[in-house]
Amino acid sequence: MLHLKKAATQDLPVYDRILSTALDLFVERGYHNVSIHDIQKLANVSIGSIYNHFGGKEGVAKALYYHLIREMEELVADVINENLSFRESCNRIISLLFEYTESKRNIVAYVLHAKHQEFLPDEPPICSSTPFKTMRNIVQRGMESGEIREGDPWVVASGIFGGAIRLIHLRLDGVLNVPLPELYDELIDCMWHGMEPISIQESVA
Repeated sequence: MLHLKKAATQDLPVYDRILSTALDLFVERGYHNVSIHDIQKLANVSIGSIYNHFGGKEGVAKALYYHLIREMEELVADVINENLSFRESCNRIISLLFEYTESKRNIVAYVLHAKHQEFLPDEPPICSSTPFKTMRNIVQRGMESGEIREGDPWVVASGIFGGAIRLIHLRLDGVLNVPLPELYDELIDCMWHGMEPISIQESVA
């Protein structure tokens, strides 16, 4: 199966092989440019296996979407279980996203870069999924604790995570040639400069 934290294995069962193959094809070619026969040939499975497990190409895409959302849920939950401060939790999530963009590119691309609403119109937007709600909740609790400056949770969460996600997009698009972990320190410095609680900013001024 496709995992962020676990290494890929060679001998995948049919279900997992279909998903793994579909992920690579959807990311590299785009959903609409991939056929069931493309998946079948590359995964070395029968057409019947795909229909039996998923009901068709949209079913494959939907299963892939929910499986990878669960992977993101586990990533965020693991960070929360580290019992870091709210700011450190945000930093840790960004660090992991940067790391996995380099080591598990297609997983991150399918979650953060694919235009899911174009081929899964009945599924909720990615920003409404559980891991991203939890990330906003971390920001909200950081504001309540005084670690993060107060403001609209959407605005503040976008200020914290938006720059990282934009860099991930640029890296996936081939615009950035520098591995993202090399940009981490500079991003974190720029990011928190505008997110200090107002009282801290005033005392520095």
